[in-house]
Amino acid sequence: MTDRSLVFTLFNEIGIINQLTSASFAAVLPKGMTIAQFSVLNHFVRLDIGHKPPKDLANAFQVTRATMTSTLTRMEKAGLVSIKPNPDDGRGKHVSITALGRAMRDECIARLQGPLEDAQSVLDKRAIEDLLPLLVSVREKLDRLRD
Repeated sequence: MTDRSLVFTLFNEIGIINQLTSASFAAVLPKGMTIAQFSVLNHFVRLDIGHKPPKDLANAFQVTRATMTSTLTRMEKAGLVSIKPNPDDGRGKHVSITALGRAMRDECIARLQGPLEDAQSVLDKRAIEDLLPLLVSVREKLDRLRD
């Protein structure tokens, strides 16, 4: 196998794993909650950030500004995020997670326990422990390529 086909095979497997996990996660999320919305909530909590401009969120998720604006608008209507004018830039906005958004993220995490337990029942703990640092390294290196 060539280096190029090896890398393609790696990314193909990661893509399939993403599809499988996304489908199982989406099936248990609360009504109206999408993977994209959960991902935004999780981003705020995971990185422990107070606020972020929509353009930075679009960049972080590799989506267009219009796509992110649509997602954030739905989330704001549901009370999950707050979108306020940027005091330093009249045209800019600041997005922050609300208490309701944090509670929703916690509920989503609780609902994911079933799919996570299913995965844990077929995955070897030692393999996960060995694989995780490698995947973190791959993500970090690929993330640097886009900056």
